[in-house]
Amino acid sequence: MNRFVRLNFGILLLMAAAGSVRMPIMRGATNPATAEKSAENKTSAAPNASGGNTVAENARASRESYDDSIRAHYSFPFVKDNLSLPGNAEIEGNQFLPASAYPDAEYCGHCHKEAYHQWRQSLHANSFRTPFYRNSVNILLHTKGPEYARHCDSCHTPIGIFAGAVNPVDTMDRSFDHDGLTCMTCHSIQAISSREGNGSYVMGVPAVMVDANGKRIPGRVPDAEILAHLDRHSKAVMQPLYHRAEFCAACHKASFPPMLNDYKWLRAFSAFDEWQNSKFSQENPLTFYPADRTTCQGCHMKRAATTLPEPGAKKGTFVSHRWTAGNTAVPFYYGYDEQLQKTIDFLRSGNYLNVDIFGLRIHSVQASAETADKHQVIDAGTDDLMHLAAPLGTSDFTLPDGRVVDAWVVIQNRFMGHSLIPEVRDLYQAWVEFSVTDTAGRELFHSGFLRPDKSLDPSAHSFTNRPVDVTGSFVDNHKVWAIHSNAYDNSIQPGSSTLVRYRFQIPPGLKGTLRITARVNYRHLRQSYLNNVFGKDHPDYPIVVLASETRTLKIGENQPAPATALENETENEDWMRWNNLGIALLDQLQYPQAEVAFEKVLALRPDYKDGYVNLSLTYIDWEKYAQARAPLEKALALHPDDARALYYLALVERRQRHSEAEVADLQKVVAQFPECRDARRELGISYYQQHRSEEAIAQFKALQSIDPDDLAAHYNLSILYRRKGLKQLAQQEAAQYTMKRIDPGAPTYSLDYLRKHPELSIESDPWHIHTSGALAIPTALHTATSCGPQQPEEGTKP
Repeated sequence: MNRFVRLNFGILLLMAAAGSVRMPIMRGATNPATAEKSAENKTSAAPNASGGNTVAENARASRESYDDSIRAHYSFPFVKDNLSLPGNAEIEGNQFLPASAYPDAEYCGHCHKEAYHQWRQSLHANSFRTPFYRNSVNILLHTKGPEYARHCDSCHTPIGIFAGAVNPVDTMDRSFDHDGLTCMTCHSIQAISSREGNGSYVMGVPAVMVDANGKRIPGRVPDAEILAHLDRHSKAVMQPLYHRAEFCAACHKASFPPMLNDYKWLRAFSAFDEWQNSKFSQENPLTFYPADRTTCQGCHMKRAATTLPEPGAKKGTFVSHRWTAGNTAVPFYYGYDEQLQKTIDFLRSGNYLNVDIFGLRIHSVQASAETADKHQVIDAGTDDLMHLAAPLGTSDFTLPDGRVVDAWVVIQNRFMGHSLIPEVRDLYQAWVEFSVTDTAGRELFHSGFLRPDKSLDPSAHSFTNRPVDVTGSFVDNHKVWAIHSNAYDNSIQPGSSTLVRYRFQIPPGLKGTLRITARVNYRHLRQSYLNNVFGKDHPDYPIVVLASETRTLKIGENQPAPATALENETENEDWMRWNNLGIALLDQLQYPQAEVAFEKVLALRPDYKDGYVNLSLTYIDWEKYAQARAPLEKALALHPDDARALYYLALVERRQRHSEAEVADLQKVVAQFPECRDARRELGISYYQQHRSEEAIAQFKALQSIDPDDLAAHYNLSILYRRKGLKQLAQQEAAQYTMKRIDPGAPTYSLDYLRKHPELSIESDPWHIHTSGALAIPTALHTATSCGPQQPEEGTKP
């Protein structure tokens, strides 16, 4: 999807929206005081590993009997015999399997003490029982019924799915709910069926050993047998798939199918696609910066020293089974202090973001209360970079008192392999807090503060979205089945940057210094959702500073001086600061300013290949194709056959009708990066335009193997198949395109919302300015005021 599309439909984490409980009874969340021991596994141990055939035969017969008993009362409202719809989970044999067939985590913990200890505090172990999950689940159950919860439970409780527990008639023991995703949930997965997500895995019958012939032995096996045949144990529970990012994609990619929302297919989120398009996959040459390959596991399952016995450890280290990421709410609620601290340390340790108070635009007219009231202070201007004091810290400038100042803050998503923030953007809260104080510590400006009720300043620059329903109202409580549109999305994609602007006034006659601080804060979850879960009487949930920068400036003459940041953060070099600004301006459609920024980069680093490519990309988006060629030729002179330069050169060749050169360039890109979805798509279009139908079909099919939801692939294949007389295939692709394309009427719902919320609608303008009430005057750039009526945070119960 074009990165400039603001009204998008990729929203929210449906997997955290629904659950599986008996329809007549609302299940509450597990209280922290509840004992955390799993129920005893009811499956008897295998007699010994060599008797695998007998055990397997008995297990098969037992499973068939169990399957018959469940099917007798199981509801199949969507497709007969599909156990998980609207989810995509599958199990070998397509038969129900009793929960007791899964050896529980305590059983694995007999030997794997370190893994068990880490897992118990992880989000995986608590995937089902938390009050945050239950809050939305109970709404779904009363609204639509437990069959619809299978969409979510395919990832949040696979044991419940395949046990047949997610059903209106459910009288079975649900003790497995307390353990969420157990060891044998993940370690029983045998394949990933597709990249569609929503639980797109194939579960095998759980086994902790294989026999001498390599056949899986279902159920428990005595510890002595495992210790005597560690190789057979490893073959049963480990495979190369578990090290690949696609393994995580099965659940960390989600969509809302029409059978769930009675509307149409909508993208929920895709942390996997964001990673696959990022520099860390090394599968996409179009990223702004390069990096070594790192998978999901490489970041969220880093090796660390063990403190407990762990046979899976190597040289005293073990891959983390905490899956530390951004969720501070669950460990805070359950009192898992160790997990909470490690999560906070993780968020602060990676230099994941860079905050850069890049420059100041000092307006030429001195301000006063009288002129400010008359809205005569600020020249409309065009944000000309030539009038910007920048980069701060490396340039001389004068800062007079009494002036109105625009501060430009660049936020770079530096080392995340996904967006800021990923997945559940309607619930998670990340925002910029910006403050200006004088020498005495008096506050002159503050944006992104918390109000007395702990809700966020509504004018704060927040990395969030606003899902809306058919009435143009905000969809609160994560009722994702009601979503029809997304009013705006302010997330930052991996490797990209955004520019946040603030306008404040320096009081006339002020002496001394100004202390300017910008930080990115993160809270899991937003206050209104916490209030909906617990009521207003609950402890304050943690807020983590992800990155910050402070600059102390003198009133008067300023010389170069370094900034103050968090302990682990490092300031970018000037060329990179200009480059990040250019990337942010490009994303905000400010093409003339982006051009100037990238020219600054090249002045500092004339040998920087990507500086030329970025400049050319600006011209391409600006539709100045004639100017786009020269920078690309310079880039290729520095690095012949550079895939990124060749890709954009091909787009220029297409506009200049050099078809053969266009195809040749794209073929080189695909040869170097066969998993690049953009290159496959454009090469398919090039072949299509040249009537090379078979080659075009091959490219679009390859594209679908990378992204099965790609609209261009569905659309073009529907035409190409029709031309070949393959009517059934053409109809299937056309139906997929119709289902997955954006509803042309959906933006109306977003516009309705924005009209109702002018205080928030400004966030849908990428180039807006955050300012105080006295300075919120009409300019070339729209302004968002931090003063005015204090409305309740959305989703808060009146």
